[in-house]
Amino acid sequence: MSAPASTERLRWPLVLPVVSALVLAVTWFRHDHWLELTLVTVALIASIVAAVHHAEVVAHKVGEPFGSLILAVAVTVIEVALIVLLMTSGGQGASTYARDTVFAAVMITFNGIVGLSLLLGARKHHIVSFNASGTGSAVTTVIALAGIALVLPTFTTSAAGLAYSTSQLVFAAVASLALYGTFVFTQTIRHRDFFLPVSSDEQGKVTGLLDLDEDGHADPPPASAAWVSLGLLIVSLVSVVGLAKLLSPTIENVVSDLGLPYAVVGVVIALFVLAPESIAAGRNAARNRVQLSLNLAYGSAMASIGLTIPAVAIAMIWLSGPLELGLEPTQMILFALTIVVTAFTVVQGRAYTLQGVVHLVLLGAWLFLTVQP
Repeated sequence: MSAPASTERLRWPLVLPVVSALVLAVTWFRHDHWLELTLVTVALIASIVAAVHHAEVVAHKVGEPFGSLILAVAVTVIEVALIVLLMTSGGQGASTYARDTVFAAVMITFNGIVGLSLLLGARKHHIVSFNASGTGSAVTTVIALAGIALVLPTFTTSAAGLAYSTSQLVFAAVASLALYGTFVFTQTIRHRDFFLPVSSDEQGKVTGLLDLDEDGHADPPPASAAWVSLGLLIVSLVSVVGLAKLLSPTIENVVSDLGLPYAVVGVVIALFVLAPESIAAGRNAARNRVQLSLNLAYGSAMASIGLTIPAVAIAMIWLSGPLELGLEPTQMILFALTIVVTAFTVVQGRAYTLQGVVHLVLLGAWLFLTVQP
């Protein structure tokens, strides 16, 4: 009697990505009716659930921190494609869409994913611990990337408005790739141990690395199953972004009808795109693996900037119109507050419920002020 149940558990992760991709293909040219939009929404949720499952399978096979890196990069690459695709369609927010989406990704990861992970982990384990050296290096890299890509354009004078000149944009693209590549080398080769889950005592002080082979989980899947999951992960993520794009006109219309700023569109789409990482980070935190949650959060923010800016810089060869990357004053203040709070969270190497709540309040402040600037 147990075999059919086991088969059923294994079947849905294989079916959902395929069904979601079919829905994307069928509704790509026609998705105006409310029934079609409902189908797209259901398929989007199914894609997110499937992406989380297959990302965990791949992560279990390749080990950490490679698993977290694969999910972060996979989501970000497709997110970059979505940004460029929406920029090519023009519209009132084309000049600031890259900035709004990247900044949304930074705020969601730094405050949303981190805050949720700390809250879930501390709620169950009271105090959660992580390696301050590895996490701190990730945070400093993101701060440098964001400073170059999002803060400096506000103060430069070579181009009008909040934009870089062509040479400045090229420099920002090269610097972003250099920083991101160096960090990936550090995380996966030179100092890999700094990004692995840690064990701790009752006060949350780190006592060593967590033995992932004795955590009660099943053995890693065979290579064939991991390759299948990797393929289905890519299909799921493509479906997430594609279906989110199909919903974007509806979101734009609702935002316009409500008289809200256009930046809200980027926020909503970023929330959809980052949903797989948010769920995966929350599940890791509940298992007392907050280090993996932080790897996902800061790795996603880093990839979002480090891969988006070079891609957009290349796309500007063909795209017309300005590219405004500089943050507005309110955005800059919220980013500065986030940096300060993050620094105090990370430097201790341990956290409890309060830190999670503080980050989530900052997320709420950003969401509220985006809707009501």
